[in-house]
Amino acid sequence: MKEKIPTFKLYGEKGSWMTPDLLHYESIAQRSSLHDWEIKPHRHSDLYQFLYVQQGQVELNIEGEISIVEGGVLQWITPLCVHGFRFSQNVRGGVLTLAIPLVSRFEESMNMPIAFGASSLILEIGEDRTFLDSLFTSLEQEYSHYTPGRELALEAWINLLLTWLQRRSIEQHAFSEPRPKGYAYFARFSSMVEHHYPEQWSVQKYATTLGVSVVRLNTICHQVSKQTALQFIHQRQLLEAKRSLIYTAMTVAQVSDSLGFSEPAYFSRFFRRLTGLSPSEFRQAGVGQLSGLAGPSVTHE
Repeated sequence: MKEKIPTFKLYGEKGSWMTPDLLHYESIAQRSSLHDWEIKPHRHSDLYQFLYVQQGQVELNIEGEISIVEGGVLQWITPLCVHGFRFSQNVRGGVLTLAIPLVSRFEESMNMPIAFGASSLILEIGEDRTFLDSLFTSLEQEYSHYTPGRELALEAWINLLLTWLQRRSIEQHAFSEPRPKGYAYFARFSSMVEHHYPEQWSVQKYATTLGVSVVRLNTICHQVSKQTALQFIHQRQLLEAKRSLIYTAMTVAQVSDSLGFSEPAYFSRFFRRLTGLSPSEFRQAGVGQLSGLAGPSVTHE
């Protein structure tokens, strides 16, 4: 059985996204209408999510705690948090999903951990509603069209949103509960992987640099991401390989070299083992999907 790619697994998805974005955006109605306006409790091992409710009512189930809120709220959901929703049919808003590497890059740029990352958080929008409405509309438009500079623009909007939430969280002291020690180690490990995944560091080298044993590092990774340290590293290498194959004109040999593989044949075996496709097959399928994104059939609600 081929290994799944948990980074891009969403509620109701049977497979992984072909397009290797670090984020996913859709309207609340897009997915919830397929499930009778209810998303049953579930969790993601390595995804953060924003639920932005602009209009309508939603019953939130966050780790078993039930609450009912009206439009004008933003819910932040952390990896491994069990969450479910029941929406009114007049609901309007969006769901933004972020892979861990994108949030790690933000933390690195800020030179501080996200203040709101230790636990799920809900905020009333208040006077910032116009700002967030505009931001989410821009995200939706940018995400739905594959145009030059798309990735840069998307990350700029994401960083603006995360900065806004960071400031609001600090103002409200929403991070009063300390993070579990294991999460802090995992955040450092994730940041290190971002820097060194092209260098093919061994798990032992990561563990030594962190000051923990390999066994301890694997335990932490499994607790937070449901993966071993090596699986987490491989998923990051795979993500970059997929993005290079889709978004650049690099040859398979050049992608292999950029990721530190000793020879293209080894890289191709690695890629097929994790995806079930050769790099060339993946590129062909993914580019075809992107062409569909840029076509005239794309519409907005």
